[in-house]
Amino acid sequence: MARPTVDFAARLHAQGFRLTPQRQMILEAIYQVDDHVTPEEVYKAVHGQNPAVSRATIYRTLDFLCELRLIHALYWGRQMYYEVADGQPHHHLVCRVCGAMEDCEPGLVQPLFRAVLKEHRFTIDMDHMALFGVCRKCRASRQSISQHLKR
Repeated sequence: MARPTVDFAARLHAQGFRLTPQRQMILEAIYQVDDHVTPEEVYKAVHGQNPAVSRATIYRTLDFLCELRLIHALYWGRQMYYEVADGQPHHHLVCRVCGAMEDCEPGLVQPLFRAVLKEHRFTIDMDHMALFGVCRKCRASRQSISQHLKR
């Protein structure tokens, strides 16, 4: 399935900013990857197009784009990862054993958000969240090892 196109210029203009050439290259570098991308991968892609763009510019722009919610950031395993935000809530399940990441349907966490609102009168406006635990495969492997050791 093809990824929908994202009108970065319109999304920036809607928030009172313009799409500079550096911002465009950085957003496109993230958008082109069909998975999460590291700042170093973004730097390599952008630097390949324009060697004048520094790492500092990349990092500042990534922070700026996160603040505007044009991209999501996920910190995992001492590494930051980024992906384009499509305006919809997007959550991940991250395995602490093997590092696998999988998408989590937003509907699964919405009851939690509603409960927090009801109980604490606090509105959660988070559209990106990572839940850490152990995936099905690693749990099965752990159970298999545990059962083997009991014999």
